[in-house]
Amino acid sequence: MNSTDITSLYVHVPFCAQKCSYCAFFSEASSGELIQRYVQALGRELELVADSLRPRTIFFGGGTPSILNLRQWEFLLETMHRLKLTGAEEWTVECNPATVSLDKARLLRSYGVNRISMGVQSLDENLLDRLGRIHSREMVFKSYDILRAAGFENINVDLMFAIPGQTMAIWQSTLTEAVALGSEHLSSYEVIYEEDTPLYERLHAQEFDVDEDLACDMYEELIARSGAAGFRQYEIANFAKHRPVADPTADKEAAAEESGMTRILPSQACQHNVNYWRGGQYHGLGPSAAGYVGGVRTKNWSNTEMYCSRLEQGQRAVETTEQLEPLARAAETAAFGLRMNIGWPFQQFRRITGWDMRPEWSVEMDQLITRGWGRADADRFQLTPAGLRFADAAAEMFLR
Repeated sequence: MNSTDITSLYVHVPFCAQKCSYCAFFSEASSGELIQRYVQALGRELELVADSLRPRTIFFGGGTPSILNLRQWEFLLETMHRLKLTGAEEWTVECNPATVSLDKARLLRSYGVNRISMGVQSLDENLLDRLGRIHSREMVFKSYDILRAAGFENINVDLMFAIPGQTMAIWQSTLTEAVALGSEHLSSYEVIYEEDTPLYERLHAQEFDVDEDLACDMYEELIARSGAAGFRQYEIANFAKHRPVADPTADKEAAAEESGMTRILPSQACQHNVNYWRGGQYHGLGPSAAGYVGGVRTKNWSNTEMYCSRLEQGQRAVETTEQLEPLARAAETAAFGLRMNIGWPFQQFRRITGWDMRPEWSVEMDQLITRGWGRADADRFQLTPAGLRFADAAAEMFLR
């Protein structure tokens, strides 16, 4: 591997059976013809970046990657195999429980996909309907069993809380059933009311109210229930199990400690996301996908037709590029990294960014400590449990 090789790859699949009422990501319900055109264009984009890419982590997100049919997946997977882009240590594909089949799961597994992130969101039928989800609660359990039968030993269950109409009792029931599945990873996000979404319009039409106190209580319940079920929180919304291994040198926790990252990173933590939070480089492919390579941030066109047209002409489909000043990039890296429970070890931050947090952000760190949102010791700064709840506000202080 060349020292300049990029080791993380994100691929955006923009298609869904229907748009969820809360979703502000670029996605669309599209015809089979456009999906097929996208698959061919993505194959071309993979060819354009292959020489600089040796993936250690791969993440197919969306949209709904599992909406692609067997033949489309076969084309993409074979293209990646031909370009020597398979074999990643961690390869995640997001799935909707309504679009999982045993044949598709076995195909993904046979090419090296070893992690599935399943968008469950809720196990209450009424709330699934309110969110615009196309799956039922029964599909969740059936799809989970299919994934296990196909050989997946690393599954993430994705949940949402503070959904309009969701009571604490419903949330507790969902958590009980979700952790009983026995997954290796749990992600859970509070509903965000993004502009230009149906849920935002309904909020502003006063069809329901936002109960911040209840949302905080639900978050505390999430932390308590996940911890009791053997999950370790390692980021605001992410919880993973840890599997010690016989060979300490192969243990991600031990390796992370040696690199100065953390003494507590669980083995089943999503390594792809950790790379984001630690300011790492990555290629982003597909419509609307963002990338960060060589100090330059890129964003592809958020238009599938235009994306395909550019690739059909042999060009990258990049809409914007931005090269941040070193201090601005360091501030961004600091802000993202504070989402992790262990915050930033000072030495590691300096090694990654070239800046020392202590003189550059001493005022901001002192303000956070005074509020009870942060704490510092000789080797690191991190947010407190209370601070993690308001990590976005803390991040804005660092971004200035």
